[in-house]
Amino acid sequence: MLAPRIGRQALQGVVACSAPSTVTLPGFLVPAFQTLAKRNFSATTSRPSKLGRTPLLVPRGVDIEISDLYLKKNMTSYLKTYKRNVTVKGQLGELTLEIPDFININHDDEARTVVLSVKDSEHKGQREMWGTTWADLNNNIMGVSEGHTAVLRLVGIGFRATVEPRPEKEEYPGQQFVCLKLGFSHPVEMGLPLGMKASAPQPTRVLLEGINKRQVMQFAAEIRRWRVPEPYKGKGIFVNDETIKLKQKKIK
Repeated sequence: MLAPRIGRQALQGVVACSAPSTVTLPGFLVPAFQTLAKRNFSATTSRPSKLGRTPLLVPRGVDIEISDLYLKKNMTSYLKTYKRNVTVKGQLGELTLEIPDFININHDDEARTVVLSVKDSEHKGQREMWGTTWADLNNNIMGVSEGHTAVLRLVGIGFRATVEPRPEKEEYPGQQFVCLKLGFSHPVEMGLPLGMKASAPQPTRVLLEGINKRQVMQFAAEIRRWRVPEPYKGKGIFVNDETIKLKQKKIK
């Protein structure tokens, strides 16, 4: 069906209605309108990081060294970026953390505590890095004193794991390899990064040890990628306390 024709008078009325018009507010409404226009979407006030302002406890036998600021070149920006290094030494090794210049570190040797603060707690980027830096420094302190571990569980028929040397493939002397049998036509062999140790207390268990938590969990994720847990039979490689919710089978 054809659309009805619009008369000339009706068309002129539509054009007149769509023309912009100037609205004048009364004088007593102007201050309220200006306040409403400047108001942000979120009314939540900015608060300092609860995690970042918590003091870090430094155990006995762990030393912390803080370097001076240095200029770090950034190829993606013309702005000058200043950094400082925080070196943590312990009985298990040594780790270095690079932190931005707006984070201040107050290290009390007598009380064995470290307190982090930022220059501007109202700045969103500084608040975000406040808690992140606290967590990274805490992981380094625990790593050089106690170490970090990750347990891999192999769930599936025929899934097996061993830790063996491979002299013809090693990248550094004494490198260990995690050898996995995951149902493929060939075994999966993955070399450990430098500074990490692995053991297989059971055929379906792999224990990873290291002082760098990020390195340990990254290597565990690379192993898990070969057999990601699937939700129908519950087979796969699980990291630490990872669980999965099983689904019902698709019945046609």
